[in-house]
Amino acid sequence: MSDQPRRPRRPAKPYRRPKKDPVRVLAFEALRAVDERDAYANLVLPPLLRKAREDGDFDARDAALATELVYGTLRRQGTYDAVIAACVDRPLREVDPPVLDVLSLGAHQLLGTRIPTHAAVSASVELARVVLGDGRAKFVNAVLRKIAQDDLDGWLERVAPPYAEDPEEHLAVVHSHPRWVVSALWDSLGGGRDGIENLLRADNERPEVTLVARPGRATTAELLDEEAAVPGRWSPHAVRLAEGGEPGAIAAVAEGRAGVQDEGSQLVALALANTPVEGRDRMWLDGCAGPGGKAALLGALAAERGALLLASEKQPHRAGLVARALAGNPGPYQVVAADGTRPPWRPGSFDRVLVDVPCTGLGALRRRPEARWRRRPDDLEGFAPLQRGLLRTALESVRVGGVVGYATCSPHLAETRAVVADLLKQFPDTELIDARPLLPGVPDLGEGPDVQLWPHVHGTDAMYLALIRRTG
Repeated sequence: MSDQPRRPRRPAKPYRRPKKDPVRVLAFEALRAVDERDAYANLVLPPLLRKAREDGDFDARDAALATELVYGTLRRQGTYDAVIAACVDRPLREVDPPVLDVLSLGAHQLLGTRIPTHAAVSASVELARVVLGDGRAKFVNAVLRKIAQDDLDGWLERVAPPYAEDPEEHLAVVHSHPRWVVSALWDSLGGGRDGIENLLRADNERPEVTLVARPGRATTAELLDEEAAVPGRWSPHAVRLAEGGEPGAIAAVAEGRAGVQDEGSQLVALALANTPVEGRDRMWLDGCAGPGGKAALLGALAAERGALLLASEKQPHRAGLVARALAGNPGPYQVVAADGTRPPWRPGSFDRVLVDVPCTGLGALRRRPEARWRRRPDDLEGFAPLQRGLLRTALESVRVGGVVGYATCSPHLAETRAVVADLLKQFPDTELIDARPLLPGVPDLGEGPDVQLWPHVHGTDAMYLALIRRTG
């Protein structure tokens, strides 16, 4: 036996309970809702923030950080997935989704914010201890320490293929879009590298909140009295909240006299309303009215001319939202829950018809960043019959000399020009109207006669509009 005295054992460190960080726990809960329930962050986050404020856990800075963590993580999810995949010893699909959410939140803090490295790692590990347990927190710690060894540019050089070898995959990884979406947007946009990179960057920027002053009910002057409010770029009814803010706290919005509406959507409604028609102008139709933003603006514009708006929406709960948006409209209107492809009204009943058809939503990725990861190319086939059916009904519903506006919040050619071209073949007694003069002051509208708006060019969602007149 050894004569050496035994070293005294170090006393075990007392167990330290993890410290709950309300901001990061809330961000994690929002990401889980998006992942587990296919929820949208812009619907999930506001009630979570409201409850946190009511409970006294949050102030304005906490809410701003939580919002940045959620939206920043979702916008750059594809990039962060590529980085995380390079730092784990298994396929990413084998990492439990809750663990991946914590890693993504940590990656965003390390690579997408100014949070110091040690704070980003320690806060993320502490979050993992709270929501995952101590065992998986060790895994999170090891992965994030690897990620922290380089900055975003350094990681992109390692995980993205060179542009010269694979342009679309390079752009997909660098700008965090699925490859098929990059390809589709590039086809619609045309041009070289600069344009598509500017568009993809714009998709990853937080959009301003844009309000609409509904004619006859509110004025832009009233909205411009709000702090940090500035005029819209193109719509005479638009006001932008340059520093964000809470629209619901504005009296005109709370009372329904104004609303939150992207300027591109406003321009679509205005263009339809301002298109010359031959003869009477008494009956207007919004054939896909939910959730009611365009219907509220169209209803106000129709009221100024003594016209009636019929707002039709297939889903009853969405028809209820339309009725709420139109409540208080100064002129006559009616809301019906009806299938726009099998309408209850007679053919040729309307002077103006708008159909803003359901689509992939690729034009609103700034607002719903998670949509890019949910959509698949096969979704286009699912929407195609509905889009064509709704435009067919619209063309049947308008009288000779009247006008139809076909709109969609997607720039994908299969949802825009292909649909219009197919229906014009089926309705030879129609003609395309040049929509560009009906968006006065808006630059870079292309060769026409239809119009495609772009986030990086116009500061709007990527709304598409074709105006079609029945000629016989």
